[in-house]
Amino acid sequence: MGPDFLLAVDANRGWTAEEAIEFARLVEPLDIAWFEGPCHWYDDAAQMARVRSRTSIPINAGQSEITSQGVRRLIDAGAVDIVNYDASEGGGVTDWRRAAALCASAGLKVAHHEESQIAQHLISAIRHGTCIECFADPERDPVWQRMWLNRPPIANGIMVVSAGPGFGLELDAAMIAKYRVA
Repeated sequence: MGPDFLLAVDANRGWTAEEAIEFARLVEPLDIAWFEGPCHWYDDAAQMARVRSRTSIPINAGQSEITSQGVRRLIDAGAVDIVNYDASEGGGVTDWRRAAALCASAGLKVAHHEESQIAQHLISAIRHGTCIECFADPERDPVWQRMWLNRPPIANGIMVVSAGPGFGLELDAAMIAKYRVA
């Protein structure tokens, strides 16, 4: 794939710490950018800290947190190298900025889980921002593919940040009307 290709893995919070450590050891030689959500949702911070201490692969988590205080819990536990807090699932843009500041203070990188139409602005506004997530499959992510009329093209893995007012979004009125509930 080449040195410019980012390869990450995601267990979607599905494994015990032991299973995650075993997997990490198997894939460490593959230059994995990060291991996302390696451990079960319950007691994830303590388990991820164990995994983090046993692998050289950076641990990424935070998409299921709903406040910056949840992000603080992950940081305080030593569970993460990268936080992918989602502004749309968490406390909005203000709380996302709060979480990003906590990460900056701790020397951690920040990614963003989905919602690239918002994330492009948030990640580009901080020095420790890394990646945003978007999906090419319209069934997987219809908002990215069909609701946003002025979606910028992605070339060589780079997205130009929308320059319009606010988040620079132009929404498809026909799609909104189709799914409107009276």
